[in-house]
Amino acid sequence: MRQSAVMFPAAGLKLEGVVAQPDDVSTPTPGVVICHPGPLNGGNMDNNVVMAVSYALVDRGFTTLRFNFRGVGNSEGEHSRGELEYQDALGAFDFLESWPGVDTGKLGLAGYSFGNGVILGSPSLQKRTKVFAFVSPSLNALQGATLKEDPRPKFIITGDRDRLAPSPECQPTLDSFKHITGFQVVPGADHFWVGLEPGMAQQVSDFLAEHLK
Repeated sequence: MRQSAVMFPAAGLKLEGVVAQPDDVSTPTPGVVICHPGPLNGGNMDNNVVMAVSYALVDRGFTTLRFNFRGVGNSEGEHSRGELEYQDALGAFDFLESWPGVDTGKLGLAGYSFGNGVILGSPSLQKRTKVFAFVSPSLNALQGATLKEDPRPKFIITGDRDRLAPSPECQPTLDSFKHITGFQVVPGADHFWVGLEPGMAQQVSDFLAEHLK
């Protein structure tokens, strides 16, 4: 695996990120932008879940871009509590599309925790992807989603001990989505996935590979 530290423009700001891709890129690869958890709780692009998903995808032949939202790490700007972070993710898509070896016709979008809220609340961001993967989305983010009528593939994975999205309470909300492709509840997992990252990341990468490769 090759990893490259990068800076890219987004809405007048410079954001930092890491592009990861297989060592041997002989043909164009699918690409996935990964959105990290909440900055106010210490979330950033080096989060355990974000990195596990990135590495699992690279193992499957993907190129990934994980990045720090505005005001996080060395990214410019200030945290906007989710109001403007969609602009950061749009900039990430522009950058990933321009990266050598990425198949611009096969782009996916993955989020974890806060990152899901950014995705689920932004139609302009949603337009950029062919497939969605949501790790531990909050119940509020799911209830306010603008994707309920959208036919593109979507995968949700959460834990049965996740207090932000208790799985029994999620089901009525998920029933309001017409096109949930997969919903997985992992026994023993809470919101943070400590010690359970590999299995979670494998399921996410399997889903994205099925729909993008």
